[in-house]
Amino acid sequence: MTAKPQDLEPKPPFPDQKLEKPGIESELDPKPRYAAPAYRGSGKLHGKVALITGGDSGIGRAVAVLYAREGADVAITALPAERSDAEETRQAIATEGGRCIVVEGDLAERDFSRTCVDRTVAELGRLDILVHNAAHQNHWKVLEDLPDDEIERTFRVNVFAYFWLVKDALPHLSEGAVILATGSQTGVAGSGPLPAYSSTKGAIHTLTKTLSQLLLDRGIRVNCVAPGPVWTPLNAADTGRTAKEVGEFGGKSPMGRPAQPEEIAPAYVFLASPADSSYITGEVINVLGGTTTAG
Repeated sequence: MTAKPQDLEPKPPFPDQKLEKPGIESELDPKPRYAAPAYRGSGKLHGKVALITGGDSGIGRAVAVLYAREGADVAITALPAERSDAEETRQAIATEGGRCIVVEGDLAERDFSRTCVDRTVAELGRLDILVHNAAHQNHWKVLEDLPDDEIERTFRVNVFAYFWLVKDALPHLSEGAVILATGSQTGVAGSGPLPAYSSTKGAIHTLTKTLSQLLLDRGIRVNCVAPGPVWTPLNAADTGRTAKEVGEFGGKSPMGRPAQPEEIAPAYVFLASPADSSYITGEVINVLGGTTTAG
C-alpha cells in the first residue's frame, strides 16, 4: 500500500530540545532531511549559478543540493558560527557534481550583500538565480517585551537584505534570470506570537509582487515560496519557544507534522526552471501541508 503524504516523514512528538542561536542543524534530533533521494535531476539548471542566502542549513541547504543536482553551481551564505553546517552543504553539493563557495557574514550589515554578489560573480563566473532565504525569528508573547533592536534586526535580515541583494545583483542579472524569496504562512495569516517575523514575511510577499512588476521588462521573473512549519534549526533556536514546544513543532498542521526541507526545495527548482515556470512571476506559492485558508 502506498504511504499517505502525512506519513512519509517524521512526526512529533520529537525530543524536547533547544538550540543556541543561530542554531546548528547537526544538533537537531531528528536530523532534518534534505537529500531528497527520490528526486531525479534532469539538467533543468545546467550552466546556471545561484546565490542562496542561509544555504548552510534548513530549506536553503535542501534548495542548494537540488540546484546542484539540476546542474547549477551554488554560492551560499552563512554566519561564521554556522561554518560546520555550511561545510556539510558544500560537501553535499560537491557530491552532486557542483561547485560551491561559502560566503560568511551577517546579512543585517549593508555591505555584506555586495560581498555576496561580488564573490559569486568573481568565483563562479556569473549570477542567474538569487534566492533570499535566510531569516531571523523569535517568539514574543507580550508585545511590550519586544525590544526595538529585535524588531530592527528581524527587518534588516529578512527584508532589508532582500532589497539590498536585489539592488546589488541587478547589474549582473541578464534576461531569463530569476529572483526567489522565502516567505511564510505567517505572512499570509499573521501570527500573534511572531509580531516582527510575521510582519517581515508579509513584507517579503508584497515586495516580491512589486519587484516582479518592476523587473518584468528586463526579462527577470520574481516569485516567492511561502511554507508552513518546516523542521529547521530556525525554530529550535527561537529564544521564545520552550523545549517542549520545539518537541511538538508542526503537530497542529493538517498533516500532523512539519515539512522536511527536502519536501519544500522542489518548489524552488520549479520556479527557477524556465522549462517549468516561464509564465510565472509575481506569485507567492503556498506550501502549507494541507492548510487551505489564511486564518
